[in-house]
Amino acid sequence: YHISDHPIKRKIYSFLHILAISLAGKSKMFLTMTFRWFFVFSVSIAVAAIDDDLIPSTLDGPFEPVTVPYDVSLRGNAVDLPDTDPRVRRCVEGFEPEQISVSLSVNYDSVWISWITGEFQIGNNIKPLNPNTVASVVRYGRSRVPLTDEASGYSLVYNQLYPFEGLQNYTSGIIHHVRLTGLKPSTLYYYRCGDPSISAMSGIYHFRAMPVSGPRSYPNRIAVVGDLGLTYNTTDTIHNLKSNKPDLVLLVGDVSYANLYRTNGTGSDCYDCSFPETPIHETYQPRWDYWGRFMQSLISRTPIMVIEGNHEIEEQAGKQSFVAYRSRFAFPSEESKSSSPFYYSFNAGGIHFIMLGAYVDYSKSAKQYKWLERDLANVDRSMTPWLVAAWHPPWYNTYTAHYKEAECMRLEMEELLYSYGVDIVFNGHVSHENQLWYLGNMVSRLKQ
Repeated sequence: YHISDHPIKRKIYSFLHILAISLAGKSKMFLTMTFRWFFVFSVSIAVAAIDDDLIPSTLDGPFEPVTVPYDVSLRGNAVDLPDTDPRVRRCVEGFEPEQISVSLSVNYDSVWISWITGEFQIGNNIKPLNPNTVASVVRYGRSRVPLTDEASGYSLVYNQLYPFEGLQNYTSGIIHHVRLTGLKPSTLYYYRCGDPSISAMSGIYHFRAMPVSGPRSYPNRIAVVGDLGLTYNTTDTIHNLKSNKPDLVLLVGDVSYANLYRTNGTGSDCYDCSFPETPIHETYQPRWDYWGRFMQSLISRTPIMVIEGNHEIEEQAGKQSFVAYRSRFAFPSEESKSSSPFYYSFNAGGIHFIMLGAYVDYSKSAKQYKWLERDLANVDRSMTPWLVAAWHPPWYNTYTAHYKEAECMRLEMEELLYSYGVDIVFNGHVSHENQLWYLGNMVSRLKQ
């Protein structure tokens, strides 16, 4: 039996406990072992049936949230930071690195360092920078001086183009990604990034490598955030997050919200409401640069792992999408054998994380599903006992605006995740809290 929060169930379970003890003492006189367990099991099923009547499932929803009254004084300021805020202004010169970040590879012995050099351009007559003109170099080591190791990587520039009169085009600065290898677990490393040949190196930053995989080896703290944006509320969130000194940050989609802006920099909380006549859903890509500058103080020392959300779609000319997302972040796609930035996996100590794409094909015949089957089959639960999955829109929630929005993905993937015993799922997208338990095949109990 188990302890229940419901008074009727507590009485029933207490009765079962006393009955089981009594029967155990008299089993040779009154009952065979088979009958005793059959009796208790039968009564337990009856209790479960009562439980189903008492607690509705998501099949009966959506529901009004049941929670304590919201304290409006906690709302803060959900207004975007303006481009005049010093925290989002460019504060480097020439090709010095900015927007520096760390992300993980598949295991503790490797990380990615990313940064941007040069200035973005936005307007009608833009000329992309040549990524081959600036080297991608990281010098690193276990002491600040000297930095004994060096690694080189690759660079790229992306464009966001709109073939409509009056809309402005965007071309990014030079984005660099360098993979460091041969790291020791749980070890502090110092690094500088940039191009030493033109005296364009960053200051010295540091990060700590993940613990080795094992059943008793874990990061001390992991921060999970979603739908972050760049508002004054965001600044409070990141301030509080940094004060808790996490070892890893998971961002489960919706990053900069650049797609709530037109190319002239005019923004709105509801793009479609404010700009219903636009020929294409525009974006204001400099918001990505503002976000990267603001976040650098955290993610230049704490690894961040990102999965795409709906606000990263950002359709442009040629029906291209997710270009900023795919370009700005480094993903362990090749290392985890997914070959896609939209789904990948990695280890952090005794945890195996699976990051899934809700906005690319997830059907059973798709590459993502086939990769997920292989990845799950290769998980060694003796080394990574915890199996955690993350994607942007939740399969279960009671919020009317997004109710069953990801139902198609659930129907394709839930059985597979359930069969391998996934322990925890993290999602974003829905702007209220749901705590869920007894989850599977649309039989879910929700506490709001």
